Amino acid sequence: MSPILDDTRGTFTGGGGSISAPTLGSGKSLTLNLGVIVQPYRSESKSAGAVTTGDVANWLEKRYAVMEVFTRVHSRVIENALFTSTQGALEALFMGRRVDPFARGTQAITTRFKQYINSYEAERVGIPGTPTGAALRGVSHRRAHPYAKSNPRRPSFRDTGTYVGSAVTWVSS
Repeated sequence: MSPILDDTRGTFTGGGGSISAPTLGSGKSLTLNLGVIVQPYRSESKSAGAVTTGDVANWLEKRYAVMEVFTRVHSRVIENALFTSTQGALEALFMGRRVDPFARGTQAITTRFKQYINSYEAERVGIPGTPTGAALRGVSHRRAHPYAKSNPRRPSFRDTGTYVGSAVTWVSS
């Protein structure tokens, strides 16, 4: 359908990831990036240091390749989201509107990534080490007692929700 992701391959650095598209006619290519908006985690402890969502994304990508696996498992969803987005943008452009051709698609991809984590799907796609021990034990730093035995099981990669909440997708050239 869309030539944007015919050459799908994930390359991940800096806690995020990208998919490079084939070269465009002008010799440039487009890259779909998956990452996080870097923000600090709230900490009660002064000794914890300034851990950010970027740090956590780096750790999770190195150890589990969370975003890399997402792009591999959902390559067709990503392709369809960007195709639909650019198609709608062309229609709007022909009607004289200013458009971001990838806005709707990148928003849909970000939403799908968040669902991928929150629905436990990330634990069912073959990522080694999942579900994580902390998820099975219900460790949650959103609770007054993060390590209480009565805490319910939670999805892997969602402790405070800050990492998932800061996920973002964008297209660059």
